[in-house]
Amino acid sequence: MEIVLNGVKFGVVLALLIGPVFFTIIQVSIERGFWSGVMVTLGTSLSDTIYVAICYFGLVQLIDDPQFRMWMAYVGGTIMIVFGLYHLLVKSRKNVSNTLKVEENKPFYRYFIKGFIINGLSPSVFVFWVGTTSLATLSFGYSKASQFIIFFAALLGTVLVTDILKAYLAGKLRTLVTHHFLMILNIGLGAALIILGARLIFLAKTITFN
Repeated sequence: MEIVLNGVKFGVVLALLIGPVFFTIIQVSIERGFWSGVMVTLGTSLSDTIYVAICYFGLVQLIDDPQFRMWMAYVGGTIMIVFGLYHLLVKSRKNVSNTLKVEENKPFYRYFIKGFIINGLSPSVFVFWVGTTSLATLSFGYSKASQFIIFFAALLGTVLVTDILKAYLAGKLRTLVTHHFLMILNIGLGAALIILGARLIFLAKTITFN
């Protein structure tokens, strides 16, 4: 249950990150309806799942090496801090237009592809999942496959549910997408990511390798 709760808590933080996927879900849901927005979230979820699998299977063979684990903690923590500083110092100051462009009619399945591509081709997404994998395996200590799967299933499930909720509430959320709202949200998220990253770096030399 603790693993599930950690996954849910981190999933909520991740779900609140403001990026191109957020605005895509809002735009598609408002202009093309709830189910079109759901298709975007499913495409996004698939690309996230693929990235998590790549991170895990690409790193799992090295996780038992103490030296690698230490450097993984440093790299993962640094990634978290960089993301936090970006949200705190850059994204919180950006002006965001509330005008959402109307897209031409598209076949239903194309919204799934759109979500997959927008999320999957963002360089920051893979980097972020590397940091999250570091956090799960080193800071939380989830080195067993079962623990890893439960954590990320809870995390990805939480993100998917909240993204679907965004699609459902798109009409109301649109009124909240103001510069002041995004500034406050990005400052809070930036601070949270910096704290997580600093904690991971602090633990780098105190990690047990049993």
